[in-house]
Amino acid sequence: MITQDRNDRMTRIGPGTPAGNWMRRYWQPVALSDELAGNRPLRAVRLLGQDFVLFRDEAGRLGFLDRDCPHRGADLAFGRLEDGGLRCVFHGWLFDTEGKCLQTPAEPPTSRICQHVRQPSYPVVERNGMIFAYIGGGDAPAFPAFDCFAAPDSHVFAFKGLIECNWLQALEVGIDPAHASFLHRFFEDEDPDSAYGKQFRAKSTDSDLTMTQVLRQFDCPELQVETTDYGMRLFALRKLDEAKMHVRVTNMIFPHGFVIPLSPEMTITQWHVPVDDVSCYWYAYFTSFTDAVDKEAMRAQRLELYELPDYRSRRNRSNDYGYDAAEQRDRTYTGMGEDINVHDQWAVESQGRIQDRTREHLGATDKGIVTYRRLLMKAIKDVEEARAPLLALGEEDAGTITGPATIDLVAPSAEWENAWRAGEQRKRAKCPWLEDANTAQFDRAS
Repeated sequence: MITQDRNDRMTRIGPGTPAGNWMRRYWQPVALSDELAGNRPLRAVRLLGQDFVLFRDEAGRLGFLDRDCPHRGADLAFGRLEDGGLRCVFHGWLFDTEGKCLQTPAEPPTSRICQHVRQPSYPVVERNGMIFAYIGGGDAPAFPAFDCFAAPDSHVFAFKGLIECNWLQALEVGIDPAHASFLHRFFEDEDPDSAYGKQFRAKSTDSDLTMTQVLRQFDCPELQVETTDYGMRLFALRKLDEAKMHVRVTNMIFPHGFVIPLSPEMTITQWHVPVDDVSCYWYAYFTSFTDAVDKEAMRAQRLELYELPDYRSRRNRSNDYGYDAAEQRDRTYTGMGEDINVHDQWAVESQGRIQDRTREHLGATDKGIVTYRRLLMKAIKDVEEARAPLLALGEEDAGTITGPATIDLVAPSAEWENAWRAGEQRKRAKCPWLEDANTAQFDRAS
């Protein structure tokens, strides 16, 4: 049973909260590179209940600063990008990407105030179309050698979407393999050859079965969970007949992400980044192990649902997620269209802005959620007791955390554990960008 105090301890992420202190120990995605395109590369960012401004200066350097000007608190998100930095339009104070005050033009020429003023700034890096910031203070951790970071930019597509509820319930839908047989059930199958970039529409590895068929026809998977050096690995096992098993391998990565298969050639690495206690963004990399990603096609698909500049879904709480009773009767299980992002958004937003876990009754299919909550509570306690939490890595360890492996395939029932590893190795052996040293460590567990 989850008490209200424990629910608050897990979900509240503002400054000074237990979960907030823990989550600040990691790099957080804060924007897509696309958001800094154009003539004014600047974005206001709200992250973990704090307000920042992200910008690129004239030399291409990234800056991530507190949003309120240290002079009298005016909003730097309306500032001018000029003269090597960001200038507040209230009194013209100018700050560089590291928060150094360069000019205070309205002050007397003899003023030395610039020497004593510094706007808080935070480390920021750009990786494969996504921008990450670290707001935890002290030394930032190293990035693990995950596939989405190891792949060249040509083989990775980045996107995001807004969810209007607490980050934890948004994450938990991704570590619940059983829900897909219901929430994402389609009564009609699509041609898998036209399924590029679409979740659950492709064929499983070593099979002519599409995931839509597997999910619809075999809706009671056996779930297994193992802890790893990055979080946990989940197995959803669906017995097709006496000889064959469908195996779907997914992963939870700390602090709030998961890695799942999109198709035999592509994986999704997705984080659920808190804006504040009652909203979050999902940030996702789509990583290809074969050909370069068709980024224009992937972006066009997603912009059918998501509106810029906030990446808000066109189907949302205000219009009942596009629910149609006739469609629910004849075509989809939810009656909310064919984009699974809409299904997931309805599921987690319908639980409330912050789910009341004192009222829930977990079952056997929730073992991934139970395991993650235990890991989460331990990580929060580790930070409180000045220990490094899981996956807050030093440079030496970062290169050893690879993968993580993810696949769905049909395998001999008696040999499924060996078969999924062999299938993953075959995928990696054919990958044009993977180094040999990266192919052997994907299946380590602790």
